[in-house]
Amino acid sequence: MSGIARIGVIGGGAWGTALALCARRAGREVLLYARDAATVDAINAGRGNPAHLPGIALDPPVRATTDMSAAAGCDAVLLVTPAQTTATVVPEVAARARPGTPLVLCAKGIERTTGRLLSEVLAEAAPGFPRAALSGPGFATDVARGLPTAVTIAADDPLLADRLSAALAGPTFRPYASGDLTGVEIGGSLKNVLAIACGIVAGRGLGASAQAALIARAFAELTRLGLALGARPETLTGLSGLGDLVLTATNLQSRNFAFGIALGKSEVAIGAPASGPLVEGAATAPVAVAMGARHGVELPVCKAVADVLSGRISIDGAIETLLTRPLKREDAV
Repeated sequence: MSGIARIGVIGGGAWGTALALCARRAGREVLLYARDAATVDAINAGRGNPAHLPGIALDPPVRATTDMSAAAGCDAVLLVTPAQTTATVVPEVAARARPGTPLVLCAKGIERTTGRLLSEVLAEAAPGFPRAALSGPGFATDVARGLPTAVTIAADDPLLADRLSAALAGPTFRPYASGDLTGVEIGGSLKNVLAIACGIVAGRGLGASAQAALIARAFAELTRLGLALGARPETLTGLSGLGDLVLTATNLQSRNFAFGIALGKSEVAIGAPASGPLVEGAATAPVAVAMGARHGVELPVCKAVADVLSGRISIDGAIETLLTRPLKREDAV
C-alpha cells in the first residue's frame, strides 16, 4: 500500500485528464481541478473532456471541481499545468495543501525568465513540500485509451518515488521510480527542443537517414548537458531521456515535432511565435543554450533551433552550419 489514497490533479487539459484517469484505474480517489467550468461540467456529467480529449470516455468516472482547495487537499497533488506557469500556480496550490503533501511536476520545460529547472521553481515557491516529477514517453490520448505506457517518477526521496509509482500503477500504466530528479527533468525539457529540429528535417524532406542521424546527435546533446548537471547516465538512457526523445521526435501527436514540420515546410514564418503555449520547445530552446553555456556544454542542435525561431538564421543556413561543423570522433560525444 502506497499510503496515497486520494490524488488531486491541477489542470483540466488532455494530460491532466489522462493522468486523473490513470489514478482512478489504479483504485485511487481522484479530484481534478480545472478553471474552466464547462470542462468541469462535462467531466462530472460523464461526457468526458470533449474540448481536450474528444471521443474518449472517462471510464471509470473522474470527479472534477473548480475549487482548487478541494484538489490541493488530497494526499498527493499532480501539477499538470504549462511549464511556464509553474511559478504562479505552485504558490496557489501550496497555500491550500496540507504541509508535507507531495507535489508532482507533470509539465516539461525550463523556466524561460530565470533558466531554472521546474523543481527549483517548486522548491522556492513551496518550501518544505516534498517534490517529484513524472515524465516519459506518453501521449495523453494513448494513456487515456488505456494503451500500454511506461513513465518515470523521480523524487528527491527515492521512497517517495516508490510510493507515488505504486499509487499510479495500473493494468496498462507502469511507472518506474527514480531518485534522479535532475536527470528526469533535463530529459523531458530538452527533448521538446530537439523534437522541433527533427520536425524541421522531416518537413524539409531530408530523408530517413538524416532523421536517424539527428536523433542520435540530439541524444548526445541531451546526455552532455544532463551529465554536466549531475544526472545519472541510466536516467538519460531510460524512459524519461532517450525513450521520450524517440517518441516526441518521430510522431505527429507531438506538438513540438508537428511545429517543426510546419517550419520545415514553410507553413510557419521564421521568427513567428510558436502556435500555442504547449509548444514548450520554443520557449526552452534559448534557455537550454544559455544553460549549456554556463556549464561549458556545446548544444549545436538546440542552438540551431533557437537561432531559427528567433529569425537569426534561415533553416537552410542552420542545416549548413550543422553539416560543416569540424569533424570529431564519435566517442567524444
